[in-house]
Amino acid sequence: MPRTTTVDCPGCPPLRALTFDALGLIKVIEAREKGGGVAKVVERWGDPDASKCVLAASMNDRKIDPLLAVARKNGVIEILNPLNGELSRTVSDVSNAGVRPEDDAIVGLHLSCTLLTCKTKGNARIKTVDLADTQADSGAPKTWNVCGSGNILFSEVDGSESYALFGGKGVEVNMWDLENCTKIWTAKPPPANSLGIFTPTWFTSATFLGKDDHRKVVAGTNNHQVRLYDISAQRRPVVSFDFRETPIKAVAEDLDGHTVYIGNGSGDLASVDIRTGKLLGCFLGKCSGSIRSIARHPELPVIASCGLDSYLRIWDIGTRQLLSSVFLKQHLTKVVFDTNFTEEVKHVAADLALHEAQSIGEIETADETEKPAMKRKKSSSKENKEGKKKNKSSKEKEGIKKLKSKKRSKNQEHDIAAADDA
Repeated sequence: MPRTTTVDCPGCPPLRALTFDALGLIKVIEAREKGGGVAKVVERWGDPDASKCVLAASMNDRKIDPLLAVARKNGVIEILNPLNGELSRTVSDVSNAGVRPEDDAIVGLHLSCTLLTCKTKGNARIKTVDLADTQADSGAPKTWNVCGSGNILFSEVDGSESYALFGGKGVEVNMWDLENCTKIWTAKPPPANSLGIFTPTWFTSATFLGKDDHRKVVAGTNNHQVRLYDISAQRRPVVSFDFRETPIKAVAEDLDGHTVYIGNGSGDLASVDIRTGKLLGCFLGKCSGSIRSIARHPELPVIASCGLDSYLRIWDIGTRQLLSSVFLKQHLTKVVFDTNFTEEVKHVAADLALHEAQSIGEIETADETEKPAMKRKKSSSKENKEGKKKNKSSKEKEGIKKLKSKKRSKNQEHDIAAADDA
């Protein structure tokens, strides 16, 4: 039985994430409430098909006309609108007719103004895609081979989109200049241990430590090692340490430039200070399956992780607490954040606040217009009360006069009777 731990989820801030799974489905997860919202599936794009398994995905989250590229198992790359899932363009990346797409699958994908793809056998290509013309490509693609042997398992592009990392099983981490398609650096394996045994080359994931600096690279290996490379210093690792006992499957960098998030094949997720190799702490709550993707939100202090346990989990990077989790039924291969969603929520909240302020202002003006009428009613009621008081006082005076007149008449009658007796 898988190991699971029940953890209370306080909720996550407003965000939007897209997940990709082994059946080719794309699911949109959103959390809209400010004070600890619960992440929910709001949309599902595509039909379940194992031949359309999503192997890689890349999102160009610009504010105007964002794009989403998805590489599938059948060798087709789809360019979608990440807001509504509408298909904009389909690109076929089947190079050799004699090789099946499953045997030379796409393992690396990056979308910007150009489309970078890399396959298992090391065939890399940069292609400019014109979305206005869906029938013809604009310009001839650049193609080259990033390895002579072995299998490529990942590729990563830096923030300036000028350099790319490649590595895999039997392939040392190497860096290429994308403008000239030339190799500028190759890692060197660490020396043999005390028994004279060399560690086999098997890299599973890598990332640039900072978006503005392409010289520092963090890579994870199949023998549960995490290595920091500085291409300006040396070819061998500057820092190397072991993490648990299972292969490293996902590595993601933080915005501070020295914190790295690591996920392995047994579901362990932790943050590490890569400058010293010190473990900062593990995230609370055990994942029951291999972690395959980690994404850091560029604005909010959260990360997302997903993997073979079919759960998308949102974590707080400060407390390392689980904020929210969503069960998505299929094995997940990738997760990306929509960074413009928070701004949309802010605009919606601002519009709601403006609408509420307007409604409150209208109510206040209505109250102000009604207040004089209420005063008039009160004044009229006062007049009525005063009139009633006057009527009462006049009646009392009339009653007193009548009593006095009766007494006088009685006295006169008494005097007349006394005179008659005399």
